[in-house]
Formats: sequence, structure tokens, C-alpha cells
Amino acid sequence: MFPFELLSSEASAANLLEQVRWREGLCCPRCRSESVIKHGSYREYQRYLCKDCDRTFNDKTGTIFAHAKIGLDKLLFAFYSLLRFNTSIRQLDAEIDVSYRSLRRRVEQFARTLDAPAINLVGPVEIDEFYVSAGKKGRERDRESRSRALSKRGRGTYEEDKPPVFTLVDRGTGQRYVVPAKSADEATVRLLLENHEKESLTVYTDGFRAYDPLDDDEDFHRESVIHGDGEYVDGDAHVNTCESHASLARRWLSPHRGVSKDKLTAYLRPFQLRRRILRKPGREALKQIIREVL
Repeated sequence: MFPFELLSSEASAANLLEQVRWREGLCCPRCRSESVIKHGSYREYQRYLCKDCDRTFNDKTGTIFAHAKIGLDKLLFAFYSLLRFNTSIRQLDAEIDVSYRSLRRRVEQFARTLDAPAINLVGPVEIDEFYVSAGKKGRERDRESRSRALSKRGRGTYEEDKPPVFTLVDRGTGQRYVVPAKSADEATVRLLLENHEKESLTVYTDGFRAYDPLDDDEDFHRESVIHGDGEYVDGDAHVNTCESHASLARRWLSPHRGVSKDKLTAYLRPFQLRRRILRKPGREALKQIIREVL
């Protein structure tokens, strides 16, 4: 359920931020001292004085919410709507009475602040890749438009404005990862699979040649299906879960038309957070969103 009561005013949003930020105890964001006292207020926000460094701060100090001209209630509404409903920035601009440029800057800052999930694999692991048409969009033109390099045969690359995005599904833990890359080659595949617990990690792939070197590596046990031969499942070997997750990732990117390839990583990180809050009620989901950027 949408947490209307938490976003009804900046005061209620400020109260939520205070609860989440200091849930483990109040401390100075600069020197980490716990010798802190209340020291008046700043608008709807409590101010504090650190007795050790003799500096003041409030609940927003040192966060992405600091110095924002957009009210906290509107920012949290934007972040929640983005994650819960995949609302585009253009649509959020229509819903919130702020400038499109300011809102876009804050939403993209939020996306960049989200940590990339650490890939620690237990296995077995599915790995597959898909390609996104994304060029150098959203920039001022200093020359005539480039011809899009998407008509060439073969798989796309970052330089050709069709960067690959890898999906990994760890069947042992249920974790799923979506990782944009500059190219779909052996070095990228090894980098994605290097952190694994078992000495020989079972990896399920399709017939793409970038996975072929895994056959001769003792650290991996590769099983593959050749889609070109009409083979999609061979016992436990398939990449159907990866393809399903890739479909969701494509759908996530669809409303955000005009995403530059340079910002593809930032736009896919909220997609991964969205899955973690999917089944949570509105209040708990909003709290986790705040925790992720503190």
C-alpha cells in the first residue's frame, strides 16, 4: 500500500528520515562522536551540536538530501514511485511541482548513490547477456548527429552504441545480478564469475563463444545449450531464468527513453533494488529505500 501518511508533508518525511538515520544511535556525521546534543531546528529538521568537534548538523547533513531545493516529501515520493511503479522522470515532473532538470538531477544522483551488489557466487550459476540500444544521448550537440552503428551484423558493443548487459542467476542463493559491460568477451565473463565459494563452479551458458574458455578451466564446470541448434534445455542446463530476468530489465528501461549508455549502470541499479522491496509493504519499502542511500 502506498505510504501516503509518511509523504503527506515535509514534516512527516523529516520524521521518517530521523527514525531511519539514527536507528542505531545518534552520532556526528563528521567525527562520528556520540557526544551530541539537540541544538534548535532547521525548518522541519532537528539540529544537533557535536561537543567534540563543535560543529552543528541536522538530519540531512552528509546525505543526498542535503542542500536539496526539492522538499524531502517530494524527493521520497519520486524515489518510491520510480522503484515501485517504474515511473519515468518525465511523468514524475508532471506529478510534482518542480522543474524537470532539478528532478532529473536528483533522481540520477539517487541512482548513482545505490551500491552495486557484490557478486559472491555459490552455484550453480546461469549466465547470459542481452544488448541495449543506447548511444550518447542527452548531450548538447557540437556537430552533426552521428549515424547509429547498429546495422552491423553480430553482437553489439559499447563503441557501437549497443552495450551488452550480463544477467547472472545464482541458483544456490536465488540472487540475480544485472551488470552492464563495455564488451561481451572472455575477460568480462571471467571477471563476473571470479568470486565463487566452490573450487569448481558449475556454470550454465548458451553457445556464445565468449564462454568457451571455461571448458578448459578447472575452476569451472560448464554445461551449455546451443540455441542455434534448437536446444534450450538439457537436464539442469538452461539459461531460461536469465532470459526471463533480462525481459524484466528491458521492460524496466522502456519508460526511460533516451538513457545514455554512460548512465546505463545508474539506471539498472534501481531495478535491482526494486526486486528486494517488491513484496514489502509501503512503509517498510520506503524505509529500505532511505537506508540504501544513507
